[in-house]
Amino acid sequence: MARKMSQTLIGVIVIGLIAAGVLYQFADDDATDAVQPASATTAPEAATPTNAPVTEDVRSTPAIDKRPTILVVGDSLSAGYGLADTSDGWVALLQQKLDDNDLVYRVVNASISGDTSNGGAARLPAALATHQPDLVVIELGGNDGLRGFPIETMRSNFERMITASQAAGADVMLLGMMIPPNYGERYTTAFVEQYEALADDYDLALVPFFLDGVALDDSLMQSDGIHPNAEAQPVMLENVWPTLVNVLSPADY
Repeated sequence: MARKMSQTLIGVIVIGLIAAGVLYQFADDDATDAVQPASATTAPEAATPTNAPVTEDVRSTPAIDKRPTILVVGDSLSAGYGLADTSDGWVALLQQKLDDNDLVYRVVNASISGDTSNGGAARLPAALATHQPDLVVIELGGNDGLRGFPIETMRSNFERMITASQAAGADVMLLGMMIPPNYGERYTTAFVEQYEALADDYDLALVPFFLDGVALDDSLMQSDGIHPNAEAQPVMLENVWPTLVNVLSPADY
C-alpha cells in the first residue's frame, strides 16, 4: 500500500473533502455514534428515492429469503448520499450485477452517512444477528481519519468488527481509504497501512483504494464538488467487483 501512495497522494485531498463534507452535514449523528438498525436499503437523509431500490427491505418481505447474504457496512460513500435514487448507488448496482451474472446473493446495505469505525463496531452485532451474512464488506475509516482519531483506536474498532463477523461465520472484505497529507506523513502513512496490516493479520480480501478513478474526475462529482454522483457509482462498483467475486464460493460462479 505504502508503495502506491505517491501515485494517489493528490487524490487524497479530494477524498478528505468528501469525508469532511459528510462530517459537516452529519456532525450530530457522529457525536453520538448512535446505534442504528441495519436495513436492506438505508437511504441517505438528504436523498429521496424516486423508485423502489434494488436491494431488498427484508423487514417488509413476508417470505424467508434463503439466499446467502452480503452485508455492506459503510458511511456516505456506500449509503448513496446525495443521489436522487438509491438504486443508482454502487451497493444497489452490486445486487444488479450479481443477478446479471447468476450469482445468487442478497445484498443488505447497512451503511449510514457520517459513520465512523466506532459507530460501525457498535451496531454490527445487531446486523449480524438480524441478517446472518456470509460476507461482510467494511467501508469505514475516512471520517475517523479526518478527525485525527488514533490509529490504535481505529484498528481496535476494525478488529472488533472483523472478529465478530468471523465468529458469526462470515468472510470479511475491507475497502481501503486515504486522507489528506496535511495530517502529516507519519499519520497518513499509518492510516493507509492499517488496512493492509489488518488484511494480512486476519487473512482478509482488500480493495486498496475504494475511490480510485473517481477522486480526481470532476465529471464524477455532484454539484457540491465533494460527493460522487450517479455516474461515479459504476466506477466504484468496478473497484470492488474483482476482489468481491474472488471471495464468493467457487460453486456460485
